[in-house]
Amino acid sequence: MKEVTLRREELFLCPQAFRTANTAGRLRPVEPCPVRTEYQRDRDRITHCKSFRRLMHKMQVFLAPEGDHYRTRLTHTLEVAQIARTIARALCLNEDLTEAAALGHDLGHTPFGHSGERALDRLCSGGFRHYEQSLRVVDKLENDGNGLNLTYEVRDAILHHSGANRASTCEGRLLKLADRIAYINHDIDDACRAGLLTPEDIPKDIADVIGRTHSDRITTLVTAVIDYGVENDVGMVEPYGEVMEALRQFLFERVYRNAVAKSEEERVHALIGFLFEYFCKSPERIPPEYRKYIEEDGVERAVADYIAGMTDRFAIHCFEELFVPRVWGY
Repeated sequence: MKEVTLRREELFLCPQAFRTANTAGRLRPVEPCPVRTEYQRDRDRITHCKSFRRLMHKMQVFLAPEGDHYRTRLTHTLEVAQIARTIARALCLNEDLTEAAALGHDLGHTPFGHSGERALDRLCSGGFRHYEQSLRVVDKLENDGNGLNLTYEVRDAILHHSGANRASTCEGRLLKLADRIAYINHDIDDACRAGLLTPEDIPKDIADVIGRTHSDRITTLVTAVIDYGVENDVGMVEPYGEVMEALRQFLFERVYRNAVAKSEEERVHALIGFLFEYFCKSPERIPPEYRKYIEEDGVERAVADYIAGMTDRFAIHCFEELFVPRVWGY
């Protein structure tokens, strides 16, 4: 099985694709798997880890929404993986590397979405960025402190999937595009479900170019990436790249900074602030799997690790246990 996959890569992947046989390897050597390639093995390590499972209880944009159909960090991750694999297959890039990186890219995300990330970034003296935390999760925090020991290329794509960072492989750079295509479109869907937008609110000059439905927009943007090709790196043919950025800015104005959608953000900052201050003053209350990093990385880092790993509901439960008085009888 593995030999067939490696041979297929040699025959069918484009020259710009990263071939599994060329991997720079892992932080620690391991015995090769007789069935799976290295990136298939990374994919399985990610999907079986605790941090991946916790993504199902971390919301994407809307904090503690009422309803079963809003995106979570897990459903976002799966949508990114699906989009990334579709593009990778069309461009003859390495699908297994693409999928593994997509599944692991948000493992370090905080509870309460980017609101939680901004709260920790303000509190930590060295700042806090979820993509750096994702790498810390797979390198160090998972698997009882042994990390997942992923390949260099998957780790590189995870670290460089956001902001101005640039991954070393086409597959890693594709992840950044797939992430943006996914969240822009599913955030429109969720905003319409929440009553913040209607499909008719999307500016006409944007809708005329990329479509008026969820399916049409994704198809248009995915096709734009495929049409760009890989001869000059991955990208998006114009005018679609510019229009997607205009749509993203529209969402910042109407959704991400919307007073209704973010009405609870100040409470999130207060909640995480209380937890951070409490555990920094009482580090003995941190679970042992995080407390053991205090000597090496400092109290702040260990506390940030613990809080970042919480789900939304566990963070609320922890706050209530520590700070909300209980009714008692005598």
